Amino acid sequence: MSRYTGSSYKQARRVGFSISETGKELARRPYGPGQHGNARKGKLSDYGTQLKEKQKVRFMYGVNERQFRKTFEEAAKMKGIQGTNFLRLLESRLDNLVYRIGFATTRRGARQLVNHGHVTVNGKKVDIPSYRVKVGDVISLKEDDKNLKVVTDSLSKTNKRVEFISYDEGKMQGTYVRLPERNELNADINEPLIVEFYNK
Repeated sequence: MSRYTGSSYKQARRVGFSISETGKELARRPYGPGQHGNARKGKLSDYGTQLKEKQKVRFMYGVNERQFRKTFEEAAKMKGIQGTNFLRLLESRLDNLVYRIGFATTRRGARQLVNHGHVTVNGKKVDIPSYRVKVGDVISLKEDDKNLKVVTDSLSKTNKRVEFISYDEGKMQGTYVRLPERNELNADINEPLIVEFYNK
């Protein structure tokens, strides 16, 4: 399945959810894209509601359906609440943590940094966006890439970071200190609906 490369704003408007978590996509036009996007729609069925929730999270993390399903199945084998484990696995992706640290302003931008070989984990280059970062791993940029304009611009706009990442400004590196708690992740996600969707 090929990766979606179209407008993230259209995706956000389609599911009525800010996939960048900034609210910018819905600020001006908080309705679906296209000619009939503003038309009133009927009530969604249970299946439609579950599908929409799944798409919200899939679009947010920029994961294709196959990867998304595989990650969900991994979460099912872990101890604890499946929905929470699922979100934790998605948060542990390298592209997501590069975004959380502030090296890129969007997850799509973070994925590009990883793909182009600018990112290191524990000092070794990793160019796989879906790479699963472990607690304690240190994420940085290659020495020659620390002055990339796109990175310095993004870091200058980063005012606050999540508490499960510590950032060393001098070394320009972030450490994944622990798994996130559910209350530290997006409150507008209803992950039990995704569990219901896949467990039918």
